[in-house]
Amino acid sequence: LRLVESGGDLVQLGGSLTLSCGTSGVAAKHYPLKNYAVGWFRQAPGKGREEVGCIFGSHDVMTYANSVEGRFAISRNKAKNTVLLHMSDLKPEDTAVYTCAVDITTIYGACPGNFGTWGQGTQVTVSA
Repeated sequence: LRLVESGGDLVQLGGSLTLSCGTSGVAAKHYPLKNYAVGWFRQAPGKGREEVGCIFGSHDVMTYANSVEGRFAISRNKAKNTVLLHMSDLKPEDTAVYTCAVDITTIYGACPGNFGTWGQGTQVTVSA
């Protein structure tokens, strides 16, 4: 199972962007993302990794970091087997590599999860 992020881009201050997290690999069909906790993380240059949000549970419960609460939203596209990170009112401090991760140890799971499968990340750059 592999995770693949897409959607990163250069965007202006105050702009919006949606990132997508999908699966690939032979095992992907056995682990539909709708059944597992998925987290979105980011890491800016010279800084540690920060969890920006997570989605879990059979009824899709979402949690968010204080730094993005009210500006970011996570959703599932179950038909496309993806988890989306909708970002709005972007700020220069949101500039980072954004990575998704999935916890496949528990059906529906919880957040924070036991994230053992990670994507490679996608770059988001916000210009002032």
